[in-house]
Amino acid sequence: MEFNLENLVRDNIKKMTAYSSARHEFKGNANIYLDANENAFGSPLPVNYHRYPDPLQWELKEKLSSIKGVPAENIFLGNGSDEAIDLLFRIFCTPGRDNVLIFPPTYGMYEVCAEMNDIAIKKIPLLENFQIDLEKIETAIDINTKLIFVCSPNNPTGNSINRNDIEILLNNFDGLVIIDEAYINFAKQKTFIQELTEYPNLVILQTLSKAWGLAGLRLGMAFAGKPIIDYFNKVKYPYNINTATQQLAIEALNNISSINNWTKTTAEQKNWLIEEINKLEFSIIIYPSDANFILVKMNDARMIYEYLSQKGIIVRDRSKVILCDDCLRITIGTPEENKKLVSSLNDYTK
Repeated sequence: MEFNLENLVRDNIKKMTAYSSARHEFKGNANIYLDANENAFGSPLPVNYHRYPDPLQWELKEKLSSIKGVPAENIFLGNGSDEAIDLLFRIFCTPGRDNVLIFPPTYGMYEVCAEMNDIAIKKIPLLENFQIDLEKIETAIDINTKLIFVCSPNNPTGNSINRNDIEILLNNFDGLVIIDEAYINFAKQKTFIQELTEYPNLVILQTLSKAWGLAGLRLGMAFAGKPIIDYFNKVKYPYNINTATQQLAIEALNNISSINNWTKTTAEQKNWLIEEINKLEFSIIIYPSDANFILVKMNDARMIYEYLSQKGIIVRDRSKVILCDDCLRITIGTPEENKKLVSSLNDYTK
């Protein structure tokens, strides 16, 4: 397969002229900035935010580059991974004509963004073992199929998708394969980042919301070949990542040891929680998980959800999701939170 990116990009996107901000046009240092109509007197905050942020976030990207082992020019930063997902539809899919493939149960924003952009969704349900169905995928792909979304580790099932199956998609599909690795820090399977140079049709999504504990900052990452990243930067809003987020993210990225410790503790707590929930008479099955949550099939899952809510413990009821009948998705909490959860579940049987 010979991949041709230009065949995928919408004609209007190829022809458009990107907005050029003041901070795009001047790169360097100066003493007086009178180019962007900012408030020259400063801001009422202790930290001065009266200047527009770096539109391409180069300092933050260089920091991420050193951690991820990817050149900064191969990184796009968005307002959460959701921004990158939306841009993929806007850049590569023509409304009312093109379609994309998703594998439910999976992350819900793929479908939401497709609907917002008037892009048809083809749903190929996962197999009973929560792996992708290559045979059905092959028959579903047509000339207007532009994107395939693979969430691995998957949400809400928690399992990693078979690496060989993903490579088959990358080698045989002439559109983009997007691997959403939001939970990769918790997984035994390694990231696909090292394969970026091998697959020009590969896009990898990651986030600082999960293992890095920065959900409130809303900072997502996309890794891809430079031509794809260039289109992201062409279409995105000029100042999509604010100065405070850039500064706080850089500060957090200097504290990798804490993240490693939390990730280790989360894995230990997950194993403990699995052992305890397996003892419950109403627990049917706990599915294998490479994430910081577990999917548990229970008798009367909805009633247990309501019971826990009354106890002030909120889990996620996934019972109405395909292949997840009577399932609760439970995030791994702190040791104290997990003990309270188990105690409450034990009380439910009394």
